[in-house]
Amino acid sequence: MTGSAPDLAVDGAGVSDEEGSPEETGLSPQERRLVDLEQEGEIAADYIEGLLDIVDMDGDLDLDVEGGRAVVAVVGEKLDKLIGTGGEALEALQELTRLAVLQKTGNRSRLMLDVGGHRARRRVELRQVAAAAAERAIERGKPETLAPMTPFERKVVHDAIAELDGVHSESEGEEPSRRVVILLG
Repeated sequence: MTGSAPDLAVDGAGVSDEEGSPEETGLSPQERRLVDLEQEGEIAADYIEGLLDIVDMDGDLDLDVEGGRAVVAVVGEKLDKLIGTGGEALEALQELTRLAVLQKTGNRSRLMLDVGGHRARRRVELRQVAAAAAERAIERGKPETLAPMTPFERKVVHDAIAELDGVHSESEGEEPSRRVVILLG
Protein backbone atom coordinates (compact mmCIF):
# COMPACT_ATOMS: atom_id res chain seq x y z
CA MET A 1 0.00 0.00 0.00
CA THR A 2 1.42 3.36 -0.96
CA GLY A 3 0.96 6.56 0.96
CA SER A 4 0.36 6.75 4.65
CA ALA A 5 -2.79 6.53 6.67
CA PRO A 6 -3.70 9.44 8.93
CA ASP A 7 -2.07 9.16 12.32
CA LEU A 8 -4.71 8.41 14.95
CA ALA A 9 -2.30 8.73 17.84
CA VAL A 10 -3.18 11.52 20.17
CA ASP A 11 -0.26 13.19 21.86
CA GLY A 12 -0.13 13.13 25.63
CA ALA A 13 0.67 16.81 25.92
CA GLY A 14 -2.68 17.47 27.55
CA VAL A 15 -4.58 20.70 27.54
CA SER A 16 -2.60 23.86 28.08
CA ASP A 17 -3.28 26.12 31.00
CA GLU A 18 -3.30 29.16 28.72
CA GLU A 19 -7.04 29.53 29.16
CA GLY A 20 -6.54 30.21 32.88
CA SER A 21 -8.77 29.61 35.85
CA PRO A 22 -12.49 30.43 35.81
CA GLU A 23 -11.73 33.60 37.78
CA GLU A 24 -9.16 34.69 35.19
CA THR A 25 -11.42 33.99 32.21
CA GLY A 26 -14.57 35.43 33.77
CA LEU A 27 -16.40 32.12 33.23
CA SER A 28 -18.65 30.59 35.84
CA PRO A 29 -17.96 26.95 36.75
CA GLN A 30 -20.95 25.92 34.60
CA GLU A 31 -19.67 27.91 31.62
CA ARG A 32 -16.18 26.44 32.10
CA ARG A 33 -17.66 22.92 32.18
CA LEU A 34 -19.53 23.63 28.93
CA VAL A 35 -16.31 24.83 27.29
CA ASP A 36 -14.54 21.67 28.50
CA LEU A 37 -17.31 19.44 27.14
CA GLU A 38 -17.24 21.23 23.79
CA GLN A 39 -13.48 20.67 23.68
CA GLU A 40 -14.01 16.95 24.40
CA GLY A 41 -16.42 16.81 21.47
CA GLU A 42 -13.92 18.50 19.16
CA ILE A 43 -11.11 16.13 20.16
CA ALA A 44 -13.43 13.16 19.65
CA ALA A 45 -14.58 14.47 16.28
CA ASP A 46 -10.96 14.82 15.12
CA TYR A 47 -10.27 11.25 16.20
CA ILE A 48 -13.40 9.90 14.46
CA GLU A 49 -12.61 11.88 11.28
CA GLY A 50 -9.18 10.25 11.16
CA LEU A 51 -10.71 6.84 11.63
CA LEU A 52 -13.31 7.45 8.90
CA ASP A 53 -10.49 8.44 6.55
CA ILE A 54 -8.55 5.26 7.33
CA VAL A 55 -11.54 2.97 6.72
CA ASP A 56 -12.63 5.06 3.71
CA MET A 57 -16.12 5.75 5.02
CA ASP A 58 -18.11 8.93 4.65
CA GLY A 59 -20.01 10.55 7.46
CA ASP A 60 -20.83 13.98 8.78
CA LEU A 61 -20.14 14.73 12.41
CA ASP A 62 -22.59 16.54 14.68
CA LEU A 63 -21.33 17.79 18.03
CA ASP A 64 -23.53 18.66 20.98
CA VAL A 65 -23.61 18.73 24.76
CA GLU A 66 -26.53 16.92 26.41
CA GLY A 67 -27.10 15.85 29.98
CA GLY A 68 -23.68 16.98 31.15
CA ARG A 69 -21.74 15.06 28.51
CA ALA A 70 -20.30 15.66 25.08
CA VAL A 71 -22.22 13.93 22.30
CA VAL A 72 -20.73 13.13 18.90
CA ALA A 73 -22.97 11.70 16.19
CA VAL A 74 -21.70 10.27 12.91
CA VAL A 75 -24.44 10.81 10.36
CA GLY A 76 -24.50 9.14 6.98
CA GLU A 77 -25.27 6.02 5.03
CA LYS A 78 -23.51 2.66 4.99
CA LEU A 79 -22.19 3.01 8.54
CA ASP A 80 -23.39 -0.40 9.75
CA LYS A 81 -19.83 -1.71 10.15
CA LEU A 82 -19.19 1.03 12.72
CA ILE A 83 -22.26 -0.11 14.68
CA GLY A 84 -21.71 -3.87 14.50
CA THR A 85 -24.00 -6.60 15.75
CA GLY A 86 -26.06 -5.28 18.64
CA GLY A 87 -23.97 -2.11 18.76
CA GLU A 88 -20.80 -3.93 19.82
CA ALA A 89 -18.53 -2.10 17.39
CA LEU A 90 -20.11 1.22 18.39
CA GLU A 91 -19.41 0.50 22.09
CA ALA A 92 -15.78 -0.32 21.29
CA LEU A 93 -15.40 2.76 19.11
CA GLN A 94 -16.88 4.91 21.88
CA GLU A 95 -14.34 3.53 24.37
CA LEU A 96 -11.45 4.15 21.97
CA THR A 97 -12.71 7.69 21.41
CA ARG A 98 -12.95 8.26 25.17
CA LEU A 99 -9.35 7.06 25.50
CA ALA A 100 -8.26 9.52 22.81
CA VAL A 101 -9.95 12.32 24.78
CA LEU A 102 -8.34 11.12 28.02
CA GLN A 103 -4.91 11.05 26.41
CA LYS A 104 -5.32 14.56 25.05
CA THR A 105 -6.94 16.22 28.10
CA GLY A 106 -5.84 14.08 31.02
CA ASN A 107 -9.49 13.84 32.09
CA ARG A 108 -11.79 10.83 31.91
CA SER A 109 -14.64 11.47 29.47
CA ARG A 110 -18.28 10.39 29.61
CA LEU A 111 -18.59 11.21 25.91
CA MET A 112 -21.50 9.56 24.11
CA LEU A 113 -20.95 8.43 20.52
CA ASP A 114 -23.77 7.61 18.14
CA VAL A 115 -23.44 6.25 14.62
CA GLY A 116 -26.22 6.31 12.05
CA GLY A 117 -28.86 7.07 14.69
CA HIS A 118 -28.38 3.65 16.33
CA ARG A 119 -28.58 4.94 19.91
CA ALA A 120 -31.68 7.03 19.23
CA ARG A 121 -33.47 4.01 17.74
CA ARG A 122 -32.27 1.79 20.58
CA ARG A 123 -33.57 4.29 23.16
CA VAL A 124 -37.09 3.97 21.74
CA GLU A 125 -36.87 0.16 21.72
CA LEU A 126 -35.55 0.01 25.28
CA ARG A 127 -38.30 2.28 26.62
CA GLN A 128 -40.83 -0.15 25.13
CA VAL A 129 -38.97 -3.14 26.63
CA ALA A 130 -38.92 -1.43 30.04
CA ALA A 131 -42.65 -0.63 29.95
CA ALA A 132 -43.56 -4.20 28.91
CA ALA A 133 -41.30 -5.72 31.58
CA ALA A 134 -42.74 -3.43 34.26
CA GLU A 135 -46.25 -4.48 33.23
CA ARG A 136 -45.26 -8.17 33.46
CA ALA A 137 -43.69 -7.65 36.90
CA ILE A 138 -46.87 -6.00 38.18
CA GLU A 139 -49.18 -8.62 36.63
CA ARG A 140 -47.14 -11.57 37.96
CA GLY A 141 -46.38 -9.94 41.28
CA LYS A 142 -42.69 -10.81 41.07
CA PRO A 143 -39.43 -9.26 39.79
CA GLU A 144 -38.68 -9.29 36.09
CA THR A 145 -35.06 -9.83 35.01
CA LEU A 146 -34.01 -8.48 31.62
CA ALA A 147 -31.28 -9.73 29.28
CA PRO A 148 -27.72 -8.44 29.79
CA MET A 149 -27.25 -4.88 28.56
CA THR A 150 -24.54 -2.31 28.02
CA PRO A 151 -24.25 0.57 30.50
CA PHE A 152 -26.00 2.87 28.00
CA GLU A 153 -28.89 0.43 27.63
CA ARG A 154 -29.24 -0.10 31.37
CA LYS A 155 -29.37 3.64 31.98
CA VAL A 156 -32.16 4.05 29.43
CA VAL A 157 -34.14 1.26 31.13
CA HIS A 158 -33.53 2.64 34.63
CA ASP A 159 -34.67 6.10 33.49
CA ALA A 160 -37.81 4.65 31.88
CA ILE A 161 -38.67 2.59 34.97
CA ALA A 162 -38.15 5.62 37.25
CA GLU A 163 -41.04 7.32 35.43
CA LEU A 164 -43.45 4.46 36.22
CA ASP A 165 -45.52 3.93 39.36
CA GLY A 166 -45.37 0.68 41.33
CA VAL A 167 -41.93 -0.47 40.19
CA HIS A 168 -38.26 0.38 40.54
CA SER A 169 -35.11 -1.10 39.04
CA GLU A 170 -31.66 -2.25 40.05
CA SER A 171 -28.70 -3.64 38.17
CA GLU A 172 -27.13 -6.95 39.12
CA GLY A 173 -24.28 -9.12 37.91
CA GLU A 174 -20.88 -8.35 36.44
CA GLU A 175 -19.99 -7.05 33.00
CA PRO A 176 -20.61 -8.21 30.35
CA SER A 177 -23.57 -10.07 31.90
CA ARG A 178 -24.86 -7.15 33.98
CA ARG A 179 -28.65 -6.84 33.72
CA VAL A 180 -31.59 -4.81 34.97
CA VAL A 181 -34.05 -6.31 37.43
CA ILE A 182 -37.44 -4.65 37.74
CA LEU A 183 -38.83 -4.89 41.25
CA LEU A 184 -42.23 -4.12 42.72
CA GLY A 185 -42.73 -1.09 44.92
